[in-house]
Amino acid sequence: MTTHVVATAGHVDHGKSTLVRALTGMEPDRWEEERRRGLTIDLGFAWTTLPSGREVAFVDVPGHGRFIRNALAGLATVPVVCFVVAADEGWSAQSSDHRDAIAALGIRYGLIVVTKADRAPDLVAATIERARSELAHTGLHDAPAVAVSAMQNTGLDQLKETLDDVLAKAPAPDADGRLRMWIDRSFSVSGAGTVVTGTLVAGTLTKDDGLVVVGQGREPREVAIRALESRDASADAIRPMNRAAVNLRGVAAGDVSRGQALIAPCAWFMSTAMDVRRIGGVALNEVPAQLTVHIGTAAVPARLRSFDAEHARVTVDWPLPLIVGDRLLLRDPASRIVLGGVGVLDPDPPQLVRRGDGTRRGAALAIMPPEGDVLAKVASRGAVEVSYLRHINLLDNDAIPPPEVRELNGWWVHLPSYDEWRQRLRALVEKDDQRDQLTPGVSQGAVREALGTSAAHFIDQLIADAGLEQHNGYVRLPRARADLGRAEAGVAKLEARLLADPFLAPLAGDLVALGLGVRELAAAERARRVFRLQGGVVLLPSAPDLAIQALAQLPQPFTTSQARQALGTSRRVAIPLLEYLDGRGRTRRIDDEHREVVR
Repeated sequence: MTTHVVATAGHVDHGKSTLVRALTGMEPDRWEEERRRGLTIDLGFAWTTLPSGREVAFVDVPGHGRFIRNALAGLATVPVVCFVVAADEGWSAQSSDHRDAIAALGIRYGLIVVTKADRAPDLVAATIERARSELAHTGLHDAPAVAVSAMQNTGLDQLKETLDDVLAKAPAPDADGRLRMWIDRSFSVSGAGTVVTGTLVAGTLTKDDGLVVVGQGREPREVAIRALESRDASADAIRPMNRAAVNLRGVAAGDVSRGQALIAPCAWFMSTAMDVRRIGGVALNEVPAQLTVHIGTAAVPARLRSFDAEHARVTVDWPLPLIVGDRLLLRDPASRIVLGGVGVLDPDPPQLVRRGDGTRRGAALAIMPPEGDVLAKVASRGAVEVSYLRHINLLDNDAIPPPEVRELNGWWVHLPSYDEWRQRLRALVEKDDQRDQLTPGVSQGAVREALGTSAAHFIDQLIADAGLEQHNGYVRLPRARADLGRAEAGVAKLEARLLADPFLAPLAGDLVALGLGVRELAAAERARRVFRLQGGVVLLPSAPDLAIQALAQLPQPFTTSQARQALGTSRRVAIPLLEYLDGRGRTRRIDDEHREVVR
């Protein structure tokens, strides 16, 4: 049976805690001061099993305006709400505050509960009508309504049946989704250590899992799950929707608090600025620039830059694990008023540095779908890692690139950008070749600097598609037989001489006479036209293979003198050539005088 978590909502002293107590038989008020004053100050928790067998936990939120921050921490993590209005008092001030919060958070499932029906039975119908009118522009616009009296124990059975029906229509939680549990309590248990609690909305908590604690301006902290509990019962795993108590290794209770989150490692993008669209409430060009942003149990100081009435950029004081589609609640910290809700269109937006960037960004956001625009993200950057797109919720695991995009080495590459990089690279290399054909080409570093860091992740494919080649860390035009410009004539004569006598390496004076200095010989070697050994010995690239063929005909092992005679050359050539063959493992020294060919 699927489990569910339900939050209460409504004005102070309208009977929310009394209702939870009557439904569960548990006391939701945890603090002595709350019980003494009869006033819920912080979040309370209780649970029960409905007649259908469906398990349900309640998060009881305070209704007093001074504790709106605590109330939002309870409402923001729960998808179903029991909206409570007392028959004898009717719709009141914090009823409106909680209504605005529900609208801002996008809560779409719940029911209206008219409490204290025994005190004003003749006002029940009017109270329901007023509540429906007030909730008309929220997700609870067609929520069922039930009248109860917890003191006289009337209407509770109907309430349980109605709640069962509401929960049956709520979408099933995603047990395989990315884990993000917003923490609402942290405390230490003797002999166990740090325990945090929260409502698990997606993903699965499993004993011994490694997680990360983030938020509240603190450095991310790697932790591990030592033990799990839900509804006072230990568990090896907890699935959503459930209240969870998580015993952590790796962090002290004083270093973790409400507003932080437990997240799966390497699965979330930590956002400090996000572009958003208004979902309800005050127009974004009319809200204060300094405000408080609520998501989950977090309440974060933030700054807002509006692009127009519907779109803005929100910058928060510390990083938050956010994705496209997340809902944020905006609150005026001075007046405690809920200003409205926004949906995240881009949790990693481009910087605005040039004049007119804000106007252009507002226009782009105006046509962006609520689920974000993956093509726009890829086009704006030229290339984006697939893992990044998944982290911000622009891609699911089965997504395939659109026609304008090509996937390369785990990146989505915008084809117009790729074509521009290819043309720029080809022009860069051609210009270098035209300037001086004796250069080795354009260095990899220069290529990356010219194209930008993104292109570096698929540079090999880009070089191939540009019709270029790589050699010894340089990018150059293909050189099946390179024209060496002013050195060409001398190299050609050298090649003809060595073809006739492969091991008769020219002396230094011969090379000078051919016009081949150090720079010309280096260019010829890069073009694979010559092969150079220590001591200034210059041969053809075929020399090592020809030498092995000749040496293999000798009795094994052979001496240096025998090798010199077989090759028809001098010790000046034979010794560095044999050392080269030793180094490549093609010959092997037996002792100071003897070698053998490695078969």
